[in-house]
Amino acid sequence: MPRTLRAVALGGGHGLSATLRALRFLSEDITAVVTVADDGGSSGRLRDEFGCLPPGDLRMALAALCEGNEWGRTWRDVLQHRFASDGPLGGHAVGNLLIAALWEKLGDEVAGLDLVGRLLGAGGRVLPMSAIPLVIEADLHIEPTADSSHRGAEPVAPRTIRGQVTVAEARGRLDNVHLVPDNPPVRPEVLQALEAADLIILGPGSWYTSVLPHLLVPDLAAAIRSAKARRMIVMNLAPQDQETAGLTPADHLRVLQDHDAALRCDTVIADPLAVADPDDLVHSAYAMGGRVVFRQVRSAERADVHDPLRLAAAIRDAYEGSLGDVAPNLDEE
Repeated sequence: MPRTLRAVALGGGHGLSATLRALRFLSEDITAVVTVADDGGSSGRLRDEFGCLPPGDLRMALAALCEGNEWGRTWRDVLQHRFASDGPLGGHAVGNLLIAALWEKLGDEVAGLDLVGRLLGAGGRVLPMSAIPLVIEADLHIEPTADSSHRGAEPVAPRTIRGQVTVAEARGRLDNVHLVPDNPPVRPEVLQALEAADLIILGPGSWYTSVLPHLLVPDLAAAIRSAKARRMIVMNLAPQDQETAGLTPADHLRVLQDHDAALRCDTVIADPLAVADPDDLVHSAYAMGGRVVFRQVRSAERADVHDPLRLAAAIRDAYEGSLGDVAPNLDEE
């Protein structure tokens, strides 16, 4: 694969970091587009105090793109260092404070992130998916227990929950996920990156709070749909305890379609050990215009963590068309 591949990865948190670490093996022209709805921890505190974008996921993306020499690794570790104390600095990550300081000094979020990227020798650029901080809301459905159903209890009416942390930790079925405001501004740098991209990747990550939000910003979703790039979705390796508990890999794709019926993808990358029903995933991918590439992409040390080199090889093969053992034949239908 040529080093000039222009790749855009969308997501947040550890999932996006996994994709970025893999892309570092394939390209030097990477753009990370990062969710900006976090309202917990250090990011939430800075957001509340200064009215700024939450910097945490942006910081993690920058750290994942750092140069692989001693300089890059050292500054990555400094950015990721978190103070442990009972005072006002307790829980804050150094990188969050640095980014917030640059934003306040420069008055431009992208310029501040670019400066941190230069400090790290980052092999790419990190951009916020929206120019303003966002709030995630969703309808939560809690199914009655077997005991309450036996007593003739009525199903519990859905209620709206608010905030990324609340949505991520919700126990029950989520739907009608949306953002406040519902049509936020998108930085022109994001739209330019998508227009110029050869490859666009969604996932892995927290599905409702890191992956799906990109499809809920109208201008951003339209740019993803209209891009000439190949679109790829990387599936999670394990179900999340709360946010997507009970959802199969195929259900994850259906969630994206439910919120953006026009979304199309070329390839879905899935680890075979994480898919109990391969045919169901194949059919869901087929409904989005794509095929499934089954590859072992998990780490040998931890089954719930993507191995950067294995994921890079899967992305390369899918992009170049070396698909190998893809999905069962759908022509029989």
